[in-house]
Amino acid sequence: MPVSPQALDAARIRQELAATRIPGDPLAVSSALVRRILPAHMARDLRGNLRPAGVLVPIILRRDALSVLLTERASDLRNHAGQVSFPGGGMEEQDRDIAATALRETYEEVGIHPSEVDIAGFLRPTPTVTGYAVTPVIGLIAPTITLTVDPVEVEATFEVPLDYLMDRRNEEHSEREYNGVKVPVVTFHYGGYRIWGATAGILVQLREILIK
Repeated sequence: MPVSPQALDAARIRQELAATRIPGDPLAVSSALVRRILPAHMARDLRGNLRPAGVLVPIILRRDALSVLLTERASDLRNHAGQVSFPGGGMEEQDRDIAATALRETYEEVGIHPSEVDIAGFLRPTPTVTGYAVTPVIGLIAPTITLTVDPVEVEATFEVPLDYLMDRRNEEHSEREYNGVKVPVVTFHYGGYRIWGATAGILVQLREILIK
């Protein structure tokens, strides 16, 4: 039976993600997912040049309603400056796996310690037009956390109700030109923030599992 966005809670999220596993190869992006996100020639060009990255999708267990923590990237960064994103980044040699990457980067960017994250599951590695294979790690987090933001990387943090992001009526579909090629784009608007690109795509992928 389909689940309404308003019916989602921590138990349901754990249940729906219980069968997911951390990817053995963080570069093993799904061919179907690549075709859905990228034009064919761009997919061919990127497939052999992807770099592994991990992001945390932090779901805060607020009493009234679950929320998703997002960051606004600093305006002077070289890549994706000023855009909304999940905390995360590229895999480094010392990371034992891609989950460790997501947790390390989250701690560095917003101060959430790995011990404060209850990993509920994983999504498939997702290709981006900038050449990353991004593995989303879904984490449940107590509302008592205290954020410590790194101003070099993060301009601001904000939360969006999970049920808002899981409701198809709140997403917009359009196209964006990237290197002369039109790429499909999903966008959410909330509280003056524009959530789009790979970040919005990850939320859609999560919805396909939780809501069906």
